[in-house]
Amino acid sequence: MKIIFAGTPEFAATALAALLKTSHEIIAVYTQPDRKSGRGQKLTPSPVKQLALEHNIPVYQPLHFKASTEEGLAAQQELAALGADVMVVAAYGLILPQAVLDTPKYGCLNIHGSLLPRWRGAAPIQRAIATGDEETGITIMQMAAGLDTGDMMYKTYCPITAEDTSATLHDKLAAQGATAICDVLESEETLQKYLAEREVQDESLTVYAHKLVKSEARIDWSNDAVQLDRNIRAFNPWPVSFCELDGQVLRVWAAELTITEFSNKVPGEIVRVDNHGVMVVCGKGRPLLLTSVQWPGGKALNSKQMLQTQKFHVGQILS
Repeated sequence: MKIIFAGTPEFAATALAALLKTSHEIIAVYTQPDRKSGRGQKLTPSPVKQLALEHNIPVYQPLHFKASTEEGLAAQQELAALGADVMVVAAYGLILPQAVLDTPKYGCLNIHGSLLPRWRGAAPIQRAIATGDEETGITIMQMAAGLDTGDMMYKTYCPITAEDTSATLHDKLAAQGATAICDVLESEETLQKYLAEREVQDESLTVYAHKLVKSEARIDWSNDAVQLDRNIRAFNPWPVSFCELDGQVLRVWAAELTITEFSNKVPGEIVRVDNHGVMVVCGKGRPLLLTSVQWPGGKALNSKQMLQTQKFHVGQILS
């Protein structure tokens, strides 16, 4: 089949790499415009664009597909002229109007990083960890005009471990998503089968995964240790949980739950500093052991390096 692939970050590039190994023809790649990044603020192509260029695939980077503007209408016409059988979309970042969704022969298929209808939206991986879900997965759906509202065609399942961060879970789901889309597109007959058997989402089970904002990564030590542990894992690698110590912002990359309790200490108080990390009291008296932190301008430190800095002392209060 002739496939258009639309995606931007590494999650999408993993799927594109898998599709490139199949017998299908990737006739075009759509991705977000190049963004400035790094200290030099150089324009940098997305992971999907980089992969497409390596395989000599034409790359299109429209700002939008709005028919109300000349450039948006031109983008729609340009896509239609490609004559695709199907369009695969993974973390593209642009809204596709119904005219685009209807353009390919078999429509547009989305690789979504959750078990829909739970966690529709921008941050399904992070929200699943922060909420304490024990399982997530991949949903392949036929796209509709709403936000992740399309009919479900195929699902895979992935347990969320007590050690998973958004980074590790992202990589697991990226691999699952790549395998899943290849399974659905094994042949034109296979695709037709999944389309015929697709399932409408149960709106009563809908949960939205709202976009992350930096402010919610601030640690509130009055929260219980279990929730703070989830948050720290959910916000790694972005926006990274943080607090303050002696007027400096301290980023917290990793922590561990403990089984001890301190009923006579205040939330945020350091009660132990050793080779294992920095133990901080949380709400309800249960402490959290910080095992990797980062001072402004420095690198992330492990527990032994944290001890060697001699910046942490019993009785200090993190805020």
